[in-house]
Amino acid sequence: MRKGYHKFKGTGVAIITPFRKSGAIDFESFENIINFIITGGVDFIVVLGTTGESATISKPEKKALVEFSIKVINKRVPLVVGIGGNSTSEVVLAIHATPFKGVDAILSVCPYYTKPQQEGIYQHYKVIAESSPVPVILYTVPGRTSSNIAASTTLRLAKDCPNIVGIKEASGNFDQVFQVIKNRPKDFLVISGDDGLALPLISAGADGVISVTANAFPLETSEMIKYAMEGNVKSAREVHYKLIDFTNALFADGSPSGIKAALEIKKLCHNYLRLPLVPVNHETYKLIQHCITQIEK
Repeated sequence: MRKGYHKFKGTGVAIITPFRKSGAIDFESFENIINFIITGGVDFIVVLGTTGESATISKPEKKALVEFSIKVINKRVPLVVGIGGNSTSEVVLAIHATPFKGVDAILSVCPYYTKPQQEGIYQHYKVIAESSPVPVILYTVPGRTSSNIAASTTLRLAKDCPNIVGIKEASGNFDQVFQVIKNRPKDFLVISGDDGLALPLISAGADGVISVTANAFPLETSEMIKYAMEGNVKSAREVHYKLIDFTNALFADGSPSGIKAALEIKKLCHNYLRLPLVPVNHETYKLIQHCITQIEK
């Protein structure tokens, strides 16, 4: 049985990294958001993912964010750290530089830009699995990386690498996800990387979600996922449709710009991003504001 795989079932949150106007990390707001989402009943937190703007955060800042997260979370929920890249050797160096005491797993995105063959992807993750002192969650998101982990490669890694405990699936390819769910080892997780697809994927046998929406609505998202995983489709569907317009609005003008706007509206952080990301336009901001009002009625 894969060690610790059960920790990553249910609702994970791809937490934002809040900034001050100066561009510095806003650790005070970060602590408030961590406490807000834990109080909302989420099952685990992912720092330094796509939503956390990891591509624009320096190595010293990443270390500081991980150390701060470990301290604030204080083992209340499992912590997953995003460590990925398009150079296998650089990812290994980043793993070696990470303070892992208090970290439960890493989430590693499929190599981007270089567009490797499936054999290259397999070898990349095999090296990462052998280098990581904690479990590894694969992450395929071809809409961002122009590279996809094929179902056959995922299943090969699941069979050959016991330290790889699951995959965050954001390919949008239902057949690909279904092939993994159908043929995976019983202790290998399939986690939705899309909020809007979480309900149908869980209904098909997936194990949860790593959510953007839950930054703003952790309680509602956690309830929906819990209902879905219990097979209470009627209740899950009600919450899904309560949140779906908000979720779609978050991505209307790019993510994480949308969720940063939402958290400013909810007075949890300022609406600052690091270039090349910029805030959402006025129309999208108003749409997000309207959706929040509708949910909170």
